[in-house]
Amino acid sequence: MDLTSELLRKANAQILVDGLKMKYVLLFLLLLLDVSGIAQEKTFLLRDLKLQETKKVRDSTAAVKFLDSLTDSGYYFTRLISAERKNGITEILYDRGNNYRSVIARLSDEVANAVAANKEIRVDDLDSLKSAINDTYRAKGFVFNRVRSKYIGMKGELPVVEISVDPQQVRKITGFVIEGYDKVPTRFVKNLEKEYGGKIYNDQTVRRISQSQQNHPFVLEERAPQTLFTKDSTNIYLYLQKRKSSSFDGVLGFGNDEEGKFTLNGTVDIALQNMFNGFEKLSLYWQRNPDKGQTFDLRADIPYLFKSNLGFNGNLNIFRQDSTYANVKVLPSVYYHIGARQKLGLRGNFEISSVLVENYVSGDDYRKAGGGLWYEYVEASPFLILGNRTAVLASADLLKTNYGDGDRTATQTAFSLAAERSFHLTGNHYIHAKADGAMLRSGEELMTNELLRFGGWNSLRGFNENSIIANLYGMLSAEYRYLIGEDAFLDVFTQFAGVRNDVLKIGSQLYSFGMGLNIRLPFGIMSVQLSNGSQVGRSVRFSDTKIHWGVVTRF
Repeated sequence: MDLTSELLRKANAQILVDGLKMKYVLLFLLLLLDVSGIAQEKTFLLRDLKLQETKKVRDSTAAVKFLDSLTDSGYYFTRLISAERKNGITEILYDRGNNYRSVIARLSDEVANAVAANKEIRVDDLDSLKSAINDTYRAKGFVFNRVRSKYIGMKGELPVVEISVDPQQVRKITGFVIEGYDKVPTRFVKNLEKEYGGKIYNDQTVRRISQSQQNHPFVLEERAPQTLFTKDSTNIYLYLQKRKSSSFDGVLGFGNDEEGKFTLNGTVDIALQNMFNGFEKLSLYWQRNPDKGQTFDLRADIPYLFKSNLGFNGNLNIFRQDSTYANVKVLPSVYYHIGARQKLGLRGNFEISSVLVENYVSGDDYRKAGGGLWYEYVEASPFLILGNRTAVLASADLLKTNYGDGDRTATQTAFSLAAERSFHLTGNHYIHAKADGAMLRSGEELMTNELLRFGGWNSLRGFNENSIIANLYGMLSAEYRYLIGEDAFLDVFTQFAGVRNDVLKIGSQLYSFGMGLNIRLPFGIMSVQLSNGSQVGRSVRFSDTKIHWGVVTRF
């Protein structure tokens, strides 16, 4: 028992016992007793001299946990009196001493400055204070800091504890390692290193990195990031999967045309994305509206040319209004990735239009050439079904237009802005707000076949697709969404638009309203929308009700 007595003496020398040190001293002592009676039945009795109570535990580990918990409860002067084994029973005699709900903590100058506190403070929970100090140093990059406490005496009836910190080495992010989907573009990893490399490592930074991968259009986070610390490096491991990002979007529309006749119209949108692991996109869009107009749109996007942050975007758009006229527009563009969510581009703008009937007096053949700037910002929603949390797309173009055989020319400017934002109210309640507008200005009289077209499923929902033509319009939308789990939401919306058509010398104010359901099914996301709209001052007609049904399937 000489060794046991020596261990008891050392344990009691810790007058104000640090929880971690006490745990190891007690564990070694009790394990020694445990091993000495390994062939016997094990029973541990803890007798409290102060309260004259006895507690029975199953093994030495449980005994250590109980004694260690006393210091967490304010019994800082807990002393071991004896520990003996007789007939397979280990009896531990201890005195918990007085309970100190509060202690006086004295902080070193460095610690006081780091946590913005006084050098001497009274605390009711020493462990909580030490935990808070530890968290403060971790946030500053000292991941492996050690907070030390030392009993230095009494002040009145309260123990005085000196708190100091061994900060260890400050940690900064040095690199990223991709596991799982390792065919991501090289520039994707370099952009992460550019944005986060050299920054102080802490939990908040890792959380931001993880959130940036959530609902990424091309990658899926398989599990939370992990960190490998070495002497000279701090590398973050991202566990990613390739997301099914290609999609087929089909929409059927039911409604009446301007003559009141029932019509069936629709939209087909096919997007092939990241087929070659370069985050590239190729999309084909076709739409037929009730007024016999058809749109064909082909887009191609290559985000990282020559493994750089330069990208290419090309767009071919063809619009034909029955047998009246046809427009062809080409928009080649190069852009630069400002950050993970932002792009700034420079583009050319080329357009030709041909009038197909001789008696179409409000239109004329024309050719346009020019260029402009565009900007895009996209931030995904935490829930994929809700789409974008924030999105902004703005453009400005300067154009030279030649009409007919070139006998009339005009300098034109075109501007557009589309912005949307989803606001989380509380619980499952969201508000989605959107503003959309465009303007075409010209030094000469505009022709009908060059005016802007909008209305329908993706703009003013209570009207037919591309049924509204104008050289200036602005639209505001407000939509209440109730999220049902992560796979469905109900919505109720209202929209208001102001329109100006200088060809007809008229302006009007329009509104629409409706409701819908979006739900994720095994074959994709299905949307059903019921909407109606009219001009301000005119009553709504039930016959103008529009029903849209669409499915987006990813593969």
